[in-house]
Amino acid sequence: MAQLIRWDPFREMMQIREAFDRLFDETFALPRLREPMSWTLALDVAEKDNAYIVKASVPGINPNDLDISITDNVLTIRGETKVEKDIEKAEYHLRERRYGSFSRSISLPAPVNAEAVEATYENGVLTLHIPKAAEAQPRKITVKTGKTIEGEATKA
Repeated sequence: MAQLIRWDPFREMMQIREAFDRLFDETFALPRLREPMSWTLALDVAEKDNAYIVKASVPGINPNDLDISITDNVLTIRGETKVEKDIEKAEYHLRERRYGSFSRSISLPAPVNAEAVEATYENGVLTLHIPKAAEAQPRKITVKTGKTIEGEATKA
């Protein structure tokens, strides 16, 4: 048995509006979700007893173009990837490689010796060996054994 539904022009207008909302959401919102929201330098930070080891993937960047600094226990790595201009007037079908400057700063958990940092670059990976400051390194404390103190128990 069929039901009769009273015609409501406002319901139809709302259905049209919802259809337009879905159209705009699918057209404009979804492509943005596929792209990273921000471009940051990915880092691995490991801690040893006497140093921090920081690794950063920076493929295609000349190590001389990297700016690495430590100020107030904050490590900052800056650099720039340049746009390739060898393909001029080309119609790209896909272009995902990023170009431009980048910067990443992290606060190190303990004081470090900024004067003794060693940086190496191999196969597109920057590795920093950052020694901890002397006061931040663990120290072994030996327990001395000596005389035993003997005493009398007091009654209350």
